[in-house]
Amino acid sequence: MKNFTLIFCAILAVAVSSCKDNPKQTEPEVVTVDNTENVVETYELAQKEAEFNDPKVEAIFEQYLLVEAALVNTDATTTASEASKLELLLKEANADEASQNAATAMAGSNDIKMQRENFEPLSLGLEKMLQGTLKEGMLYKQFCPMAFNNKGAYWISSSRDILNPYFGDKMLKCGRVDAEIK
Repeated sequence: MKNFTLIFCAILAVAVSSCKDNPKQTEPEVVTVDNTENVVETYELAQKEAEFNDPKVEAIFEQYLLVEAALVNTDATTTASEASKLELLLKEANADEASQNAATAMAGSNDIKMQRENFEPLSLGLEKMLQGTLKEGMLYKQFCPMAFNNKGAYWISSSRDILNPYFGDKMLKCGRVDAEIK
């Protein structure tokens, strides 16, 4: 019995000493990561390779592409600024009223959803304006079937590559080339 008590005490002493705080052990390092800065990727549209017969139409199309790029990047402030410049060009060229009203609405708002809704009539008006004005090159009428609750919407692009102005980076590649404008 004496041996049993000695063995029990020895085991108890080893167990107590091994559970004691080890001065060599350190607390786990806590690393704080600052993720408050959102890195936003900016998308650039392809340079236009088409040449126009009418310099006014060419200026309108180039400005339209800047509005489109701002929508692709979901930048309401830049969209409004670029739409304001487009609005002036459309008025100078006596463009159709629907296109002018769409550009005016986009320029007067910082609501990206409302700007995208007005981009569709602007695109349709621009398509009509572009008919027969290309000297050389090609433009692309593109379509997103999911825009506006699956109603779909068109836009004009200088490239076959799809960069969707109706969804931006949420669905950047959603769409197809529907027609070529020559």
